[in-house]
Amino acid sequence: MIFTTFLKRLFGFSTKQLTEKENNSMKKFLIVGLGNIGEKYANTRHNIGFKIVDAFVKEYESSFETEKLGDIAKLKIKGKTVIVLKPSTYMNLSGKAVKYWMQKENIQVENLLIITDDLNIDFGKIRIKGKGSSGGHNGLKDIQDKFNTGAYPRFRFGVGAEYSKGRQVDYVLGEWDSDEESAMIERIPFSVKAVTSFITAGLANTMNEFNGK
Repeated sequence: MIFTTFLKRLFGFSTKQLTEKENNSMKKFLIVGLGNIGEKYANTRHNIGFKIVDAFVKEYESSFETEKLGDIAKLKIKGKTVIVLKPSTYMNLSGKAVKYWMQKENIQVENLLIITDDLNIDFGKIRIKGKGSSGGHNGLKDIQDKFNTGAYPRFRFGVGAEYSKGRQVDYVLGEWDSDEESAMIERIPFSVKAVTSFITAGLANTMNEFNGK
């Protein structure tokens, strides 16, 4: 109440205007697919975030445009405004783009979803959580550093760990094998459904329905 009165005096907002502003903010989502820009990275395991948001945007008949710090698509789902970001900063500096668009669009952290690859999950399985550590993932690490917290929703797509000791980087920057490519026909649409569920049904319901499948 005190904070609302302060804002009312400072900016000339009425209580109704402030409530509408808060409600609009809660209806706005930022979906971020992590990856590296450039053709040589396009079909690598590390770019599964890009692949999923590409399919998501296509599903809702939108398209990306190049803007500051990344490619942006905007669409509507059941009255919710959805902004989709593919950072152009490269994986290790993902936090800069995420923070910029969070602030620019006034996105609440609970309405942020980061989509990324994960070596500790079997290929094709997904795990959605509301918070966690970076798990050694450089993209998540940079986001955590920029936000000074790991308390933000993330969607991790399993890429498996079929690599020999010391070959982790080569593996994540390597391209999908033929069996994985075939399986993508099913797993990408499934992932798109999970992202849609996060927006329309919320984090808890989405975790219950999609985790481990």
